[in-house]
Amino acid sequence: MTSTLNLIDEERMGIVLQEIVGQEHENRFYPTFSGVGRSVNFYPIPPEQSEEGIVNVALGLGKYIVEGGVSLRFSPEYPQKVIQLSSPEMTIKETQKSFYALDLDTNRFQPSVDDGMNIQKLDLRDALKDGSLRWIGSILDMQNHVVRDGTMAEGYPLVTFANVLKYDTFPLAAIMKEVLQIGQKEMNQPVEIEFAVDLQTPSDSPSVFYLLQIRPIVDSRTSLGPSVHVENSSDAFIYSESTLGNGTISDICDVIYVRTENYKPAHNPEIAREIEKINDQLQKANRPYLLIGPGRWGSQDPWLGVPVKWGQICGARAIVEMGLENYHVEPSQGTHFFQNLTSLRVAYIYTNTHLNQGKLDMDWLNSLKAVNESDKIRHVQTKSPLTLNIDGREGKAVMHYSKKEKPE
Repeated sequence: MTSTLNLIDEERMGIVLQEIVGQEHENRFYPTFSGVGRSVNFYPIPPEQSEEGIVNVALGLGKYIVEGGVSLRFSPEYPQKVIQLSSPEMTIKETQKSFYALDLDTNRFQPSVDDGMNIQKLDLRDALKDGSLRWIGSILDMQNHVVRDGTMAEGYPLVTFANVLKYDTFPLAAIMKEVLQIGQKEMNQPVEIEFAVDLQTPSDSPSVFYLLQIRPIVDSRTSLGPSVHVENSSDAFIYSESTLGNGTISDICDVIYVRTENYKPAHNPEIAREIEKINDQLQKANRPYLLIGPGRWGSQDPWLGVPVKWGQICGARAIVEMGLENYHVEPSQGTHFFQNLTSLRVAYIYTNTHLNQGKLDMDWLNSLKAVNESDKIRHVQTKSPLTLNIDGREGKAVMHYSKKEKPE
């Protein structure tokens, strides 16, 4: 309530009871696959265009995508161009390893407000046995080190959506292009859509595409104010060409960042708890801050990033996701956590200096005196405010050093 400035007596809630899509397999229930589509693509990879949109799909319940699991990303305009499948090595590393299904065992049922209860996390071999990988799976032939489309060969199963995206056994790309275009036109702004698809219907019934949710997203490149000029310079503490937001932020003196020396993803849950304590202190003092860390903020998979909930970092005015030398994670996109960032106008910045993507001076941060620090995070304060300029039209951002602590 504090971060959104909403009044508790003006809050209203609607409750929707919605039938779950899918088929029953032994004691589990799930759709063939689920997905999230956005009519604007914040990270287009040429020849993709931002306005063509982006889709993320995954086997099983959509909870897997919403909570930041590794899903398959494709442009509806170029469905056969999937960068995650560009080599056998990348396919093995960058595709889904598990999936979610509803647990139908009444002996294990627990009533709870936690939507993670009564959900099974299953191995891909279970989906292979259920037959749900028939349309969206491939097999890794380990002897010949090749990925074979379909599930008839012997080997380890992979989720590639080859039959859907390459051979159009289900017209997913065409459906998503039309649905995203209609949604954006009718809502008069970019939209995010959640959907599910059931391909295991009876032989005399067609496959079904279920439109589950549609909601507007705040595209920082629409309804922009005055242009902000952004360029890299020697005065830049941060420079990025993958950002969200627009305008100038000049009231940040506090920086919380994850220490990169000896960083281990296994420590991410503990890092989240440490950040929450500092966030609470800064919120009580009404001090906005800059948050910096490796991987994907808000991911429910702690190996992909720090698994913070929104309430644990709600005092952040700007958030930076960074890549490390041996830790490269695709930037956040298409999750409810990310929706909070854009709708609440929190600036978002991505850098990866090891891949020559932007600039981030960690040495300068390490030279500043710490207000709080542990072996995992540091909290520093500058004597004068840091200035962040964001060009929403170009998706660029630059943050300059504070005037009193600019390095020589």
